[in-house]
Amino acid sequence: MPEPDAAPKGRDERSPRRRRSGRRPGPAAGAATSGTSGTGASSASAPLYGALDLGTNNCRLLMARPARDGFRVVESFSRIVRLGEGLSRTGQLDPAAMDRTYEALAHCAERIRRKGLAPERLSAVATQACRAAENGPAFIERVRAGTGLALRIIDAEEEARLSVQGCLNLFDPRARAVLVIDVGGGSTELSWLEKDGREMKTRHWMSAPLGVVSLAERHPEGEGGDAWFEAMVADMTQELDKGGALKPELQNLRKSGSSHLVGTSGAITSLAGIHLNLARYQRDLVDGLWMTRAECEAATLKLRSLGAEGRAAEACIGPNRADLVLAGAAIMEAVQRAWPSERVRVADRGLREGLLLEQMRADRKPKRRRRRRKPATA
Repeated sequence: MPEPDAAPKGRDERSPRRRRSGRRPGPAAGAATSGTSGTGASSASAPLYGALDLGTNNCRLLMARPARDGFRVVESFSRIVRLGEGLSRTGQLDPAAMDRTYEALAHCAERIRRKGLAPERLSAVATQACRAAENGPAFIERVRAGTGLALRIIDAEEEARLSVQGCLNLFDPRARAVLVIDVGGGSTELSWLEKDGREMKTRHWMSAPLGVVSLAERHPEGEGGDAWFEAMVADMTQELDKGGALKPELQNLRKSGSSHLVGTSGAITSLAGIHLNLARYQRDLVDGLWMTRAECEAATLKLRSLGAEGRAAEACIGPNRADLVLAGAAIMEAVQRAWPSERVRVADRGLREGLLLEQMRADRKPKRRRRRRKPATA
């Protein structure tokens, strides 16, 4: 089963087509803020770029060539590694988790070499697990020495910013405010944006130290039930409060005009796959889908009713994520209660796309010529 964010070779990264969510048509997606991924003419002669994202739960690689208004994907790879397994209890990366992650990264390095990707055009980052673990930097050095991959541990603010960059063209152009939620394995980044003229600008951001892995470890499923699920929602709500998500000014931002949520990560793509009743995961149907609050709740209820074995049998979840998907649903539920919105847009894109776009834009900027100083005269 492909991972929810796996991309087929040759995929165009572009504004999604208009789609229906139940009875509701989504607004046109093409007129979003500039600087986002798109499609257009690209050729084999265009330079190849790469983005590698090592998270708490997944290792993801994306290679692409610039196109007229975005990029065209050449190759992608995603593997669940659970690097942060047990981290919340020990403060250390587990040896077995590091070994399987190293194997996935070695596979990425081999793909990169095969494609001839120049090192200066690869952006490779590590997020919450390596940020939080005492032995995170040592693991990064082991990867560099063994595979040649030079990963950079980024802070939560940069992670949030890159996730927003990767999702910009999913914003409804009529919206006055947008909340982007990036649910990771070990943390959740939230960014509140408000329209300023023709652009969306970040007004507030926060990082909650809870993701699908850390929350699921804190609340083992056992027999499940309402109390178990609500305990996960309550933990996330507490973190949202600590991070300022419940501040009146952010509630006023939501009420100031048309607003909506954008959810990026497996937490929301899993709900979308369940909502669409997909026999297999299809990115072109999921990425850009509009879901209502009621549809998110219905998908969560269905997941809860399936039980662990039933979730493992679902094509859009599988056995590797069956024990994590309800933690993701609880995080989304907490956010939707804290910042109520009738609409959420599903994003099968985020940090990797943000990395690619940022580097491509930087390379397109004309280099300033240094003025030659005239020789001093006597």
